[in-house]
Amino acid sequence: MKAREIRELSNDDLQVQLKEGRAELFNLRFQMATSQLDNTARIKEVKKNIARALTEIRSRELHLNLKTG
Repeated sequence: MKAREIRELSNDDLQVQLKEGRAELFNLRFQMATSQLDNTARIKEVKKNIARALTEIRSRELHLNLKTG
């Protein structure tokens, strides 16, 4: 998912995206440990998506604090 697409999500959708990403990363790591993972590049992609979601969540928190602070 691209950064632009993540910015367009609502706060609730971001939380869902984050939860799904973490679950997928867990499953991919489990598959890698049991030698069942074919596409190891997917781990890097999922990590980046998680980081993008976390970055957007934090950005929104900081932006909200600037308005109220």
